[in-house]
Amino acid sequence: MFNRLFGKPRQETDALTTLDKLNETLEMLEKKEKVLVKKAAAEVEKAKVAAQGGRKKVAIQCLKKKKLYEQQIEQLGNFQLRIHDQMIMLEGTKATTETVDALRTGAAAMKAVQKAMNVDDVDKTMDEINEQTENMKQIQEALSTPIGAVADFDEDELEAELEELESTELEEQLLQPATSAPAAPVQVPAGRQPARPAPQKRTEEEEEEEDELAALQKEMAL
Repeated sequence: MFNRLFGKPRQETDALTTLDKLNETLEMLEKKEKVLVKKAAAEVEKAKVAAQGGRKKVAIQCLKKKKLYEQQIEQLGNFQLRIHDQMIMLEGTKATTETVDALRTGAAAMKAVQKAMNVDDVDKTMDEINEQTENMKQIQEALSTPIGAVADFDEDELEAELEELESTELEEQLLQPATSAPAAPVQVPAGRQPARPAPQKRTEEEEEEEDELAALQKEMAL
């Protein structure tokens, strides 16, 4: 579309055609320059031969031709410089045109995208996404809701029972007697033995219990 409106194909074709024409002209000038260089060198050789043969006028004429050829060579060199300069400028213009055309195409593409997707469409899409998200959240909550006998349990009652269990366990831990650390071993000096404790006298009650136990064991043995 933009190519038809702004004429890019024609401009690009004209630029390429001009560059091709300049290249052809440059090649032609280079060929002519080589020919003239050879002719100038040939006139120098002729002048040498004529001078050696004593033909002074002929030698001078040869040198004049050589000068004319050199003037033409210099002129051709200037032409080549101008053509090179023209080619450089044209290539730079071509690059600038392509850059502007690329920017124009990008701007058109961005405009088309904005036209196809306006702010209202974006808001509508976001509303739909939020609605679907909310629906999914409600579905997940419905699936996680307890049903059957589990649904009849009172959460407050269960929490109170849990607190009672925790407090009971804490009281039991507090009532337990603290375990005493083992007594440190007593160091006995070498050569001395600790005195053995004197045997304690048995009470009459203990003796009676032992007698009854012995009589019972005797009866069981019979």
